[in-house]
Amino acid sequence: MNVFVDTSALVAVLDRDDANHPAAVTEWRRLLEAETLLVTSNYILVETSALIRHLLGTTAMEALISEVVPALHVEWVGQADHNAALAALLVAGRVLSLVDCSTFEVMRRLGMRRVFTFDRHFSRYGFEALPGS
Repeated sequence: MNVFVDTSALVAVLDRDDANHPAAVTEWRRLLEAETLLVTSNYILVETSALIRHLLGTTAMEALISEVVPALHVEWVGQADHNAALAALLVAGRVLSLVDCSTFEVMRRLGMRRVFTFDRHFSRYGFEALPGS
């Protein structure tokens, strides 16, 4: 099973004060133990590293880079994904971010349906969010 990993999940795994932290840690461990291919994008890593540094500081950002990122396969958002995400963003308006739209494009390109996230937008756009609610 391949699972895309979203910013909301990564932040929840690292931030003990996040309301989703217990569920995130449990799901993260389950996915690692199942030897699931965990995929994310370079856009997710940019967004996550900025949030972690802002919320938790440099030490937490270093933990993200040294402990979490090595467990992830990073899929690069290319020109076609980026252009499609920009077009989707214009349609979505304020509902989605460019990172959300690029993630949807990457997931569709890779044929992925499952995503480790706490962002409700994924379910609304036809993806299976883990952990289930």
